[in-house]
Parts: sequence; structure tokens; C-alpha cells
Amino acid sequence: MPAAPLPLTSLTPGTAATVTEIKLPPAQRPRLMEMGLLVGTRVELVRFAPLGDPVEIKVRGYHLTLRKHEAEQIWARPVE
Repeated sequence: MPAAPLPLTSLTPGTAATVTEIKLPPAQRPRLMEMGLLVGTRVELVRFAPLGDPVEIKVRGYHLTLRKHEAEQIWARPVE
């Protein structure tokens, strides 16, 4: 049985996951889509900054840094 989707901020560093939902307001979605972050995309949580914000993920072969409040709105299902 596949794992339940979680916000990116709930994953542990080194965990790979597949994006299942992006709950950001429509005005903020195009920027992420241009950077390759789409539903169905595989991502890996790389690390959290020392104070937890920002969050670094690996997507489509490059590292992308997101604000914590943005990462909380991106839900992904961990890959087994």
C-alpha cells in the first residue's frame, strides 16, 4: 500500500517523493511550474536551513530552495 501524501516539510532529508498536489494560490503556481515542479514530478528533500527556513529540494537534477510556507503547501507521496 503506498504511503499517504505529506507536506514536503514533513519529509526527512534524503527522502524521495512524488508530488501529488500543489496547494499554493494560483498566482504563485506558474513560478514553480516554470522551474519544473509539477504534479507527478519526483523530488528529494535535501536539507532544511539551520532555523528550518528555507527548505532545499532536488528536482529534475538541480537544487531548488523554497520558503517553508511554500514547501508546506506542496504535498508529496514518499517513494518506497
